[in-house]
Amino acid sequence: MARRGAAGGHPAAQAPGLFERPLGAPLASRLRPRTLDEVVGQAHVLGPGKPLRVAMERGETGSILLWGPPGTGKTTIARLVARHVDGAFVPFSAVTDGVPRIREIVGEAEQRRVLGQRTVLFVDEIHRFNRGQQDALLPHVESGLLTLIGATTENPSFEINGALLSRMRVFVLQPLDADAIGALLDVAMDDAERGLGGRRLVLEPPARTLLAVQADGDARRALTVLEAAAVLAEANRSADGTAAVTEARVADALQQRIASYDKAGEQHFNLISAYHKALRGSDPQGALYWLARMIEGGEDPLYIARRTVRFAAEDVGLADPRALEVALAARDAYHFLGSPEGELALAEAAVYLATAPKSNRVYVAWKAALEAARATPAAPVPLHIRNAPTALMKELGYGAGYQYAHDAPEGYAPQDYLPDEVRDRSFYVPGAFGFERDVEKRLAWWRSLRERQRDGTTTNPGGAPPLTEE
Repeated sequence: MARRGAAGGHPAAQAPGLFERPLGAPLASRLRPRTLDEVVGQAHVLGPGKPLRVAMERGETGSILLWGPPGTGKTTIARLVARHVDGAFVPFSAVTDGVPRIREIVGEAEQRRVLGQRTVLFVDEIHRFNRGQQDALLPHVESGLLTLIGATTENPSFEINGALLSRMRVFVLQPLDADAIGALLDVAMDDAERGLGGRRLVLEPPARTLLAVQADGDARRALTVLEAAAVLAEANRSADGTAAVTEARVADALQQRIASYDKAGEQHFNLISAYHKALRGSDPQGALYWLARMIEGGEDPLYIARRTVRFAAEDVGLADPRALEVALAARDAYHFLGSPEGELALAEAAVYLATAPKSNRVYVAWKAALEAARATPAAPVPLHIRNAPTALMKELGYGAGYQYAHDAPEGYAPQDYLPDEVRDRSFYVPGAFGFERDVEKRLAWWRSLRERQRDGTTTNPGGAPPLTEE
């Protein structure tokens, strides 16, 4: 969470040491906002009249859950809540602390309540809570003995026990935009007490722009990189004693931009979903962008290749039968070449699939066929298409009346291939695009042959129309 200059604040006394900075604390820790008016960003929940700010100013937040990416102010807001409710701020680690520690915290909270003080229990990475920890906390959160503040980067609806989640208000925090990050950098450069002011440092505009963008909306990351770049600048002061934080020094401090991506979390599913939807929406630009985001984020390219193959079968289908060939070829090419060369094959497949005609008719047909098979598991195979390897089976009528298609003049012998229970079902209905237009012509011709057979008329001697894609 960024800050914007000290002003205002709630009159409630803060917990002892709540905002103290130990000697040698990093810049991001030193600049942690001390009041609501120092906060930059998250105006949708902390702006004037917004729900979280109103609750904090009234000292009536209750238990809350803060969901957002790293460096967006979750811990800062938790500390500010403790100050506004005049409560003791008690951190709890879902990774290292267990149920015995919860019992200790509950005992301490009961003692504070006798003295008229609340206990604010802050659980960072609350998505790592196990069932026992959640069950141990639940009654004390429900009774109000503990004001629970959870912070998570993961979707809480997937990670948090429903009973506990129902007792918390969820606030979604957003990544800071480049303007907010830029404002934070300016404060850091000007603040002589807690920032870098007074050290004769100059943040050059191109460096400021680069850092504001490359921070990925993470205030902590922006300040950490700025501090590292400042060290590089001070090692190379000019003759007049000033030290320039240049674009090159920021780039050196960044070392390697780490994209905001979690292969095991919600971002993993959000980005692959965006990739699929861009392909389905015939947008090669979006498909390439989300593909690049996943590759840059460290996603397994073969996972992307598998999902691309699935898309070719599910969403392009027979509108363009070559789509599956291209997707499989891209998978094989990446497997053969690896990164970065093989990534181009994935990009080629993405563009091909995005610009191909689309049809999910085979996907729909397969789902319908599975449902029919499950609904009629005992439907007998019609006698005329049964196998008849023995004399007894032939005597029983197995295979009797079967028409061999290759012996028919048109290469098609009209007859039933479905059991009576589903005889009138049509699972596959071709779409109107690409190769499926030709498939529909062939199916229509076969339908006409069946109708002529039922009417007792002669078949069309002209043969089937060619399967030529237009």
